Amino acid sequence: MRVDAAKPWNQGALDKSRLDLYCSRQLRLRETMRRLDVPALLILDPIDIFYATGARNMLFFSMRTPARYLLLFAEGPAFLYEYFGCEHLAADLPTIDHIVPAEGLCHTSSGGDVQGASKRFTSQILAAVGSIDPTIRTLAIDRFPLSAIDALRASGFVLTHSDRVLQEARMIKTALEIPYMREAMRRVEAAVQQMEQSLEPGRTEAEAWADYHHKFMATEGQYVATRLFQTGSRTFPYFQECGDRIMENGDLVCLDTDALGYEGYAVDFSRSFVCGDATPTPPQRKLYSLAREQLETNAAALAPGIPYEELADLAWPIPEAYQESRYYCVGHGLGVSGEFPNIPHKVSGKPYPLSGTIEPGMVICLESYVGCREAGEGIKLENQYLIHENGVEQMSIYPFDQELGV
Repeated sequence: MRVDAAKPWNQGALDKSRLDLYCSRQLRLRETMRRLDVPALLILDPIDIFYATGARNMLFFSMRTPARYLLLFAEGPAFLYEYFGCEHLAADLPTIDHIVPAEGLCHTSSGGDVQGASKRFTSQILAAVGSIDPTIRTLAIDRFPLSAIDALRASGFVLTHSDRVLQEARMIKTALEIPYMREAMRRVEAAVQQMEQSLEPGRTEAEAWADYHHKFMATEGQYVATRLFQTGSRTFPYFQECGDRIMENGDLVCLDTDALGYEGYAVDFSRSFVCGDATPTPPQRKLYSLAREQLETNAAALAPGIPYEELADLAWPIPEAYQESRYYCVGHGLGVSGEFPNIPHKVSGKPYPLSGTIEPGMVICLESYVGCREAGEGIKLENQYLIHENGVEQMSIYPFDQELGV
C-alpha cells in the first residue's frame, strides 16, 4: 500500500522544533542503550555525536582527527569533550550537561605525546564515570586509536563496540525526524534540478556536478559522501567517480545524490539522463526500461513487516547478462548517513545472511543498476522510501527522464 506524504513543515516550524528533535533522538538512543544493557557510550565518530546530541563541529576534520568525543550515560548526564577553543559551540544544547576540553589522541593532535594524552584521556573518563556511577566498568566505544583503547583497558574498563546500539537506535526514526528528512529531500531535489538543466555537451563531468554542489551547499547542505556522477562510457562499470571527461551529445548521465543535507539528514536517490538533445538509442532505452522494472518490482514488494529474506525473494530476477555488474544489495537503510540494514540479494544454494523485518519508522533506499559489457553503458536508479504502519511512502519524487522512457 502506498502512503501519501504529509504536508511539509514551514521553515519557522523546523527552526522552532530543532532542539526538540535533538532531545527526541537522545531519548531514543538512551532507550536503546537500556534495552541492550549498555550503561555508557564513549564515542568519537562525529556523525554519531551529532545524532546523540545535535553538536556539530568541523565534521571532516573530526572524521580524521580524534580530538573530540562524547560520554553518554543510559541513566545520567552527557559529557561532551570538545576540541580546545570550541567549547562555546554546544553551550546552548539541552542534550549536553558538561562540556570539557578534549585530549588530542593521535600523533599530531597530541603534540607527539600519544601515550601521555591517552593517559590523561583515560583519567577524564574515570573521573566522569566515578562521579556518576562507580560500578560502571563496561563502555561501548567506537573507533578510538589503539593507544586510547589500551589505556582504557589498563584502567579496568571492559570495552564493547558501540555500533549495534547506535545502528539500532538510528534505524527507527522518531516522529520529529521525518519533517527534517522531507525538507532535506526537497532541497536536494532542487539541487538535482539545477544540475540537470546544466547537462550540455562540451562541459566536463566536474563542471556539471559542481552545479549540483552549488545549489546543495547554498541551501544548508553538509556534504556529498561520494563522487558518483558518470557519463558516456564511464557509466559502465558502475562506481566510477566524477572526473574531467567532456560530455558529448547523447551520453548517458548517472547521478547518485549521496547527500548529507539539511540538518544532517541523508538524501539518497539516483537518476539517469541523456545529455543534450540527441534521441536515446534503442540499447539505452532497453537498459533504462530494465532498470525501471527492477526498481518498481522491488518497490511493490516493500512493505511493513516483510522479512528481509522475503523481500530478497520477491526482488526482480536480474537477467544473467546483468548479474556480473548488478548493484551489491537490494537496498539499505538511511538516516544521518547510510544505515542498517544492508539488504543482500538472495543467492541460490546459500543461506540468507540477514535476519529481521522491515519495520515502521525505517527509511529504506531501493537500488537499481543495469549495465553490461556488450552495451558499454549503464543506468543507475534509486528511490528513498519511508515505512509507515500501514504502507510505504516514496520520499524521492524527482521525475524520471522522459526521453529515456516513462
